[in-house]
Amino acid sequence: MSKKLTKFSSLAITTALWLAAIPGGAQQVSSRSQQTAAPKVAQRQTSQFAQDPWWKHAVIYEIYPRSFQDSNGDGVGDINGIASRLDYLHDLGIGAIWITPMYPSPLVDFGYDVADYAAIDPLYGTLEDFDHLMAEAKKRNIRVIMDLVPNHTSDQHPWFKESRSSRTNSKRDWYIWRDGKAPGQPPNNWQSWFGHSAWQFDSATNQYYYHHFYTEQPDLNWRNPEVRKAMYDAMRFWLDRGVAGFRLDAVSRLFEDPNLHDDPILPGKNAYGDPNIAHKYTDNLPEIHEVLREMRRLVDAYPGNPVLISEADEPNIAELTKMYGRKNDEIQLPMDFQIADVNKLSAPDFRKLFDEVDRNAAHGHPHFFFSNHDQPRQWDRYGDGVHNDQIAKLMAALLLTTRATPLMYYGEEIGMRTTPPVRKEDVQDPIGEIGWPEEKGRDGERTPMQWDNTKDAGFSSADHPWLPIPPSAAEYNVSVESSDPHSILSFYKRLLALRRSEPALRNGTYAALDRDDAHVFAYLRKNPAKGDSILVALNMSAEPRTVKLDLSALGLKANSAKTLVAAPQIGNGSVSFTHFVIPPFGVFVGSVH
Repeated sequence: MSKKLTKFSSLAITTALWLAAIPGGAQQVSSRSQQTAAPKVAQRQTSQFAQDPWWKHAVIYEIYPRSFQDSNGDGVGDINGIASRLDYLHDLGIGAIWITPMYPSPLVDFGYDVADYAAIDPLYGTLEDFDHLMAEAKKRNIRVIMDLVPNHTSDQHPWFKESRSSRTNSKRDWYIWRDGKAPGQPPNNWQSWFGHSAWQFDSATNQYYYHHFYTEQPDLNWRNPEVRKAMYDAMRFWLDRGVAGFRLDAVSRLFEDPNLHDDPILPGKNAYGDPNIAHKYTDNLPEIHEVLREMRRLVDAYPGNPVLISEADEPNIAELTKMYGRKNDEIQLPMDFQIADVNKLSAPDFRKLFDEVDRNAAHGHPHFFFSNHDQPRQWDRYGDGVHNDQIAKLMAALLLTTRATPLMYYGEEIGMRTTPPVRKEDVQDPIGEIGWPEEKGRDGERTPMQWDNTKDAGFSSADHPWLPIPPSAAEYNVSVESSDPHSILSFYKRLLALRRSEPALRNGTYAALDRDDAHVFAYLRKNPAKGDSILVALNMSAEPRTVKLDLSALGLKANSAKTLVAAPQIGNGSVSFTHFVIPPFGVFVGSVH
């Protein structure tokens, strides 16, 4: 769930399980015409880099397990499928994988309706398969991050079955139950993010239960200490199996106003025909920070620096900063939806947002992404319909050359595009069924990974995979792009290799350049330990742009930069700061000494 929808016991795990080096060098593909390959530089480490927590420098890769690799021919991706593709991820340069929910589930929301927090759904495999995945990932120095769903359970979870059985059941208060305002009227005007009232009447006990998302996803009552203990036990279950942390789904919605104030009504109606409302009393209440501190203390008790990643669509940098905690004792990596959802190529907008997060009051480490399983893919959102492939390379550079920990979505590196269903009867995602045709759901960004030109693009041997293979798979797949030095995949490999080899990209400070340029977003990554720096210049327009730079204010006397990566080719191995031209949507990454 994200802005578009807004959107576990022994400690006998050795420290060695958690220690891992940066993945080995990605495949280098040379190019003489349109892109300049990163030089083969031996990895250099500063003492700061060696002491930093792993999550500060790792590239994290989101896997939607239904769609990554099917190992048994049933048309649905699974754990063994993920394990079979770990070499690809290692060679690409991935340091951690975040896997969306694989717990037992009725799959109303494809796993985000959890029926058991301490097991694996048979659709994806077994706990033994999961342990095998963990062992194979460890061999390749890839960490595994679980997706935790703390806000709600499935209505088929044993906890909720008990809760709804009677008003006096011991788990009644594990969920939010209330009387209606009057016969046939819910307690207040709160709305589900998936449309219509957030209250569901239960005739067995004559009360309503609250669900911020689907009716089948009742919200847990986080004011109940027993709920907290149960969820923390679930976290320990997976930490004891060696996971490297959790991405916390919908964490800003853990608490609701106990006095049930109505939410403010806004002008207009949403895609479901309901009045628009501001979720003032059901989102981002201050109580969540107590829970986040408790979760942080829990993971900090384990070796290897387990990470917490928050999915919380904060409206501004001040609210985002709060997620780090007053003493950096809450979330290490809050997902930055403001940057993810600029949704247009705008140098001024990106410059402003990058500046804000770089100077956040908590001095917290940024966490950037541009695509995930809940929003249309960036190839479409940022592309102009003509230069989409080149723009995809620009967005790759923007993600992978920043100070932030980058999060990639599977297939992003090959230019996968959003392919929504064309008929309502083909829709898998329930929100598409509810909101059709204005809201077609999230199937389009969840289509199977495109590996090659064999049956089902190498994803499955099934006659009909759970979602159809997009026509674009014939051209945009790992096999085809691996042999093309000008492909999006080859460009990602160069950038990922460069990110590992250059200390300025790992540890360097960030400083925006030429703040008045409306079209070119240029910035410097400067290694504070040494004098080397990396210049990044991105032309976010469809016209060639002339760039003139003065780095003297940053203490640099250099007047040129040596090309490390460029797309298309810019200059003849280097560029002059007094005058160089960046082609439409061009990318330049160069070393400054």
